[in-house]
Amino acid sequence: MKVPIIKDVLEYNKEHANINRDLFKKKDILVINLLSSPGAGKTTLIISTIELLKNKYNIGVIEGDISSTYDADKIKKYIDAVVQVNTGGTCHLNASMIAKALKEIDLENIDILFIENVGNLICPVGFDLGEDYKVVLSSVNEGDDKPIKYPNIFAKSDLVLLNKTDILENSDFDIALFENTIKELKYDSTIFKVSAKTGKGLKKWAQWLELKIKKAD
Repeated sequence: MKVPIIKDVLEYNKEHANINRDLFKKKDILVINLLSSPGAGKTTLIISTIELLKNKYNIGVIEGDISSTYDADKIKKYIDAVVQVNTGGTCHLNASMIAKALKEIDLENIDILFIENVGNLICPVGFDLGEDYKVVLSSVNEGDDKPIKYPNIFAKSDLVLLNKTDILENSDFDIALFENTIKELKYDSTIFKVSAKTGKGLKKWAQWLELKIKKAD
């Protein structure tokens, strides 16, 4: 009985995701589903990206957490279009949660929407939210074995960001192992090395976003 139940849940989610996708397309909004484990630096990356692009684009954020408004409060210091979604224990966001959150954002004035998913390397990747791209953020302090241990999220993401590269010199992180494993999972994967804290590599990330905006238009 478990398989039909899971299938029903995913089909129900897909229906809502398609409604979200149609809305985003109608409003010409680039939507990024940002995935990572807890502590990889998603919120810091979003804030740094806002700082880079705020003079050119209107940015919105849907902040997903099990509880609290801690990260959303941080982002609200930089932009107004921030909505907190607390899952109450669920390890991922789903499309219906996003649909409800969208009602609190003026989509007429949004060019890029970041969905900061719940910190988890397993559950979120299975749920389509209606996004244009899945971006997985991994960090040096997590270790170079994450693509080996959690292959699905790396195989299904459109872009991989390796964050916290400012501490590479003081770590035993094997970049070759990290990159080669990802390429084995998905041969055409794009990997950017960044530091959301220092800004290193973020211009390339910003250019990638801008290119996707142009394609969306």
